[in-house]
This record gives sequence, C-alpha cells and structure tokens, in this order.
Amino acid sequence: MSGIAAILKNWGFNITGSDTSESENIEILRQKDIKVTIGHNLEDVANSDVVVYSAAVKQDDPEMLEAKKLNIKTVERADFLGELTRCYKDTICISGTHGKTTTTSMISLCFIDSLRDPSIQVGAFLKPINGNYLVGNSEDFIIEACEYVESFLKFSPKAEVILNIDNDHLDYFKTFENIKNAFIKYVKLLPEDGTLIVNGDDTNCLDLLQYTSCKCKITYGINNTSTDFYAKNIIFDDDGFAHFDVYNKNEFWNDIKLSVPGMHNVLNALACIALCTNYNIDKDIIKKSLAKFTGAHRRFEYKGKIKGIASVYDDYGHHPTEVLAVEKALENKKYNESWVIFQPHTYSRTKNLLEDFAKALMHFDHVLLLDIYAAREKNTYSITSKDLADKIISLGKEAKYIPDFEECASFVKNNVKENDIVVTLGAGTVTNLGPMLIS
Repeated sequence: MSGIAAILKNWGFNITGSDTSESENIEILRQKDIKVTIGHNLEDVANSDVVVYSAAVKQDDPEMLEAKKLNIKTVERADFLGELTRCYKDTICISGTHGKTTTTSMISLCFIDSLRDPSIQVGAFLKPINGNYLVGNSEDFIIEACEYVESFLKFSPKAEVILNIDNDHLDYFKTFENIKNAFIKYVKLLPEDGTLIVNGDDTNCLDLLQYTSCKCKITYGINNTSTDFYAKNIIFDDDGFAHFDVYNKNEFWNDIKLSVPGMHNVLNALACIALCTNYNIDKDIIKKSLAKFTGAHRRFEYKGKIKGIASVYDDYGHHPTEVLAVEKALENKKYNESWVIFQPHTYSRTKNLLEDFAKALMHFDHVLLLDIYAAREKNTYSITSKDLADKIISLGKEAKYIPDFEECASFVKNNVKENDIVVTLGAGTVTNLGPMLIS
C-alpha cells in the first residue's frame, strides 16, 4: 500500500491514507508529504475520488462504509496494482512459491546499479532502497507477483520469472492441480513480445513453456545443464556463501560470488542473471550487484549473538521446502549445533503439511515449537503445535513445545553452547524472539 501511495504521489495525485498504528513506513510517507491518519478519517474518504484498500481491511470498516454510502469507488489493492502494471511498458513480475522476495531484490539491485531507474515493489525491507518500494522514472516496474487467491492474474506483465511451483495456500487452492492451473493462466498473460524465464530444475515450471505465445523463453538450472543458464563448480565458504561459474548456452559466462547462504540462492541468482542479461545489463554490473547483496529483511538475516557465543539468525520460511532450504544453507556453514525455533503459519498449512514439516524440522539438532500463528484463519482444523511436536517425536527426534516466548528464550539462553547457531523461523511474530535472545 505504501508503495502504491508513493508512486501515485510522484505522478501528481493527492494522496491520503489511514492505518491502525504508527510505523516506519508511515513516517517515510509523511516525509513525502502524504497525509496518514492513525485510526479512521471519514472526511478524507469523503474528499476522495477512489478508495484503495488492502486485504486486511474488512467490508464493515467505517471508512469502507462511508465510501459506499457516498458512492465513492473502492478498489482492492491487488486490482489497483494490476492497473499500475498497465501504466508501464515493462512490468517485470517475479513469482513462485519460494524465493520471490530475494530474487526480486537481486534483480532490483542490478537494475539500480545499471542506472535504469526502475520502480520497485518488494515484499520486505531492502537496505539499498531503504524500504520495500522505490519510485523511479523509467518504464521498468519490478514487482513480486503472488499466486495466493490468484492475485497475479490481475497483472499485465511484460516479463515473468517463475522460480518454482509447490504445494502451498491449500486453504484457497485445495489441490496442487489448481495451483498449477493458476500458473498456466498466468503465463498466458504474456504478450508475444514478452519474456518467460523458468527454473529448469522444476518440471512443473518447464511444463509452462508450452502455454505461452511469447517468443522469448529462457531456462536456468543447476541439475539440468540443458538449460540456457546453468551453474557449475559450486563451492561454499565458511559462511555458506556460494562461489560458482555460470554458463550460457554451454559457454562460460562469468564467475559469481554471493553474500547470501545456501544452494537455493544459487538458483535465485541464476534467475536474476537470466532476466538481467535479457535486459542487456552488463555482466560485470550483475556480478558486482550480486556480490554486494547481503539479503532482504528476514531472509536468513543475522541478528546478533547470545552471550557472545551463539549466533542468531531470523528467517521468514513458513513452508516445508523453505525450512529445508534453511537447513541446507546451515550445512554449508561452520558451527557446533543447530537450533530452530519454529512458529507454524496458519492452521490449514500446518494441518495439510504436518508430516512434511516434521520431516524438514528433524534435520536440526534442537527443535522448539511456538504456537501456530493464525494470520487470517480460525482454528477449525483441530490442529496445534503440540501435534507437530508429537509427529517429530514419533519420527525419532526430540522436539519441545514451548508456547511462551519468555520461557522459550530463557530455555535457549540456558542451553546453547559456543559456536551454536539459532534460527527463529516463520512468517509471524517469531521474529520478535531474536531481540529477546540477544539482549
């Protein structure tokens, strides 16, 4: 919402807004001379031509009711963002079940460093742009495109990067087939002069190539060397950062050094390289941009140390595939023992993927579980984090269910040893544990 407001302000519109509480984003908007009210402001609604609202705003919200009473048009955020994508000649959409924020951030940095002056909407705070959006003055608009409730079908992309297709958001999609069908509809949005870039290690992504009429189709991979871009000679340093050679059409392209950990980020970097090369960004700029990228907020983000002996990282991962990616990233680091403090995200996801979560989490040396973060749901699924703990224990791994944050932090502080690594993991309030651990 803040990014939409800033873009419209830059275009000369008079923008007002409201929110439930103060935040850093709101302060940045006020610095741009955008009026934001904490609480409700019916007068500002009455003076508006259009009211744009996020999915968090209910239809019985006082400002929504006021707009309806006065016959003022209301537009949901995803629909309005779709309209914005049609205002740019080059809307670049990054989608997939995992890795969207990191890959969008990598691509954004390359475009900024090549002086293309893009507009950007990314799903986390990105240090180089001091926020989660940037308002540029070119025709390039780089955005995350989420598949949840098929919101990405409201966009008009010129280029699509599809990172992977996995079982998620089953509260909406119900089956994997429905997820795949949403992506099929998504690639059909591309124009003939558009570009589709897909992960060649993911067979479901490769299958999408047949459903688009766009002329430019690019693949990348690690295991699949029949792709247009692939990585070879991958090695990891003590921090788990990869150094690898990139080949394009079987010819050496460049060597790349990352400053984010894990094999999954090699794939994310290849997606970035494929897209940026197609946009004629110089390979040396891409190399330097990727080398200086240290990650987006809450993507294996280093938070500090517990008593000076154990390192704490925070990660947004809330799907079994993402849990495994974090664990794999840890394998490439040097440490003593690993700890995960996991907060499941939504009852439906926990219920549907219970065994997958258990199998992914049992790779950590120590597993601690917080209560499920409800997000948009009510617990109609008869599921708790204790069920997940019991499932892990049944697989032969010890797991502790500690719902109280203070108790959990105290337990970790009293039991970590020198050179241990602790990861707070999940898309909810688990991120608040990091400061408690290192205080």
